Amino acid sequence: MIRKASILAAAALIAVAGAAFAGTTTFRTVDTYDGQVLAAQNGHTLYTYDKDARDVSACYGSCATDWPPYIANPTAQPFANFSFVVRKDGQKQWALNGEPLYLRANDKKPGDVTGANVSNLWQVARPA
Repeated sequence: MIRKASILAAAALIAVAGAAFAGTTTFRTVDTYDGQVLAAQNGHTLYTYDKDARDVSACYGSCATDWPPYIANPTAQPFANFSFVVRKDGQKQWALNGEPLYLRANDKKPGDVTGANVSNLWQVARPA
């Protein structure tokens, strides 16, 4: 009985720890045919939008459907050159050097760069 309780307690602790780490937003770099890019934790390429002003996102509605903003975990903290842009709905979007960061809905796997230079407005984010 004690062993069963210990196993259940350990499983619960692992589940809580896993949930805490799963919600942590981080960055990584990924090598692509377009060179090294800044990526989300899942390896998907991040992009910047030339119509954005510093610390202000201009991508809403259908734009945000095609280019989902890279939303920070509510407990995330800015660090180094990474900060937040507060979106109209109050969510915190990650930014690099004041430039809001986005994913690309058409990118299906880590390392895809389908958004590179789309309409001459979307740029691959590069490691700082």
